[in-house]
Amino acid sequence: MNAWNKFWNWYESKILGSVILIAIIQFIQIPHMVWNADIMLEAGIVSRVHPVIDWFLYGVDLIEIISIINVGMIMFSLIKKKRAQKNQIKQTA
Repeated sequence: MNAWNKFWNWYESKILGSVILIAIIQFIQIPHMVWNADIMLEAGIVSRVHPVIDWFLYGVDLIEIISIINVGMIMFSLIKKKRAQKNQIKQTA
């Protein structure tokens, strides 16, 4: 078994953890959306209160990259698994 297959076998055993990570990242987006709306409406209730808070809430956009990559990997893993199952069915038929 090559390193590529070993990696995907390991990753497929961690799918639940990946989905939990994606959920956490998506939930973190809620305060970010409120902060962003506050900036757009220029209300100043959440945004521009403190530069550190603004920095963290702006930085949440960057954490979405992890979620995007993770979803792509899950999709690839599921497609790969379905193809392997189809090939297995064809070989036994």
